[in-house]
Amino acid sequence: MPNLTFTSEFLLLGFSDIRELQILHFFVFLAVYVTAATGNLLIIIAVVLDHHLHTPMYFFLMNLALLDLGLVSVMVPKAMANSLLNTRSISYSACVAQVFFLLFLGGSDFAILTVMAHDRYVAICHPLQYETIMHRGACIQMAAGAWISGIFFGILHSGGTFTITFCSNKINQFFCEVPQILKLSCSDMYLVEVGIIVFGWFLALGCFIFIIVSYMQIFAAVLRIPSIHGQKKALSTCLPHLTVVSLLILSGIFAYVRPRSHISSDQNILFAIIYAVLPPLLNPFIYSMRNKEIKTALLKLSDSGHFSRIIARKAFL
Repeated sequence: MPNLTFTSEFLLLGFSDIRELQILHFFVFLAVYVTAATGNLLIIIAVVLDHHLHTPMYFFLMNLALLDLGLVSVMVPKAMANSLLNTRSISYSACVAQVFFLLFLGGSDFAILTVMAHDRYVAICHPLQYETIMHRGACIQMAAGAWISGIFFGILHSGGTFTITFCSNKINQFFCEVPQILKLSCSDMYLVEVGIIVFGWFLALGCFIFIIVSYMQIFAAVLRIPSIHGQKKALSTCLPHLTVVSLLILSGIFAYVRPRSHISSDQNILFAIIYAVLPPLLNPFIYSMRNKEIKTALLKLSDSGHFSRIIARKAFL
């Protein structure tokens, strides 16, 4: 097979060769993207403009919404453009950028979810020390640490992935997915990236264990609350976060922990959509449906007069 290390482009997996279905895929992805982007933008705007939401929990939620907005913006618009223009190509540099941003944003996303578990643990298990522990500086440092760790993760993976020698430029996925890119390797250098992936899985496992331990202590503290109302109130602040974490982990398991034999290209696309697109799409709805403060803030924003007054006040300050 020819050495394609210096190829100028890769060919992504197409959704269909039928023009009508390509147009249908474009509109489906357009609807998904608009819905995900709108939901996450509303969360961001609500947290920024409503002073009632200027708390650590909503600060981290805003960071999560920013990361989710970035995730869907990295892969979905390119898939839409390819379907609309009847093409499968992506330039080498664009593929490198896509891998970097997917891993950077995905890694930061999971790190923020880990920090949010710590926030809920402190709020429920140490309520009297909450403001002392989760002060503004600490929250900024934890959020910055999550973003920086994601950047490091993205650089490490993209560097390890694109130092290998490629013998093909056909990626069996609708975006530049690292496992599918590694299948194009015709040298042992891909083992370096495999080692980085294993290291990344250990880090993710560490975060997962931290979240589990945090919730074990949270549930133990909730059971000690004497009133049923108090228990429900405490759990209600944790339920959206727990749902989002479960969705992310289960979709990742569904995508990667499965038998590799007899997996068709259509199934590969479906699995990728489930773990890469579904969480950023559903997260805003999970938080807004289960959170009265978010609902109230969004209702205020729907009042254009109230929205204009907030903007004017922020600009004046």
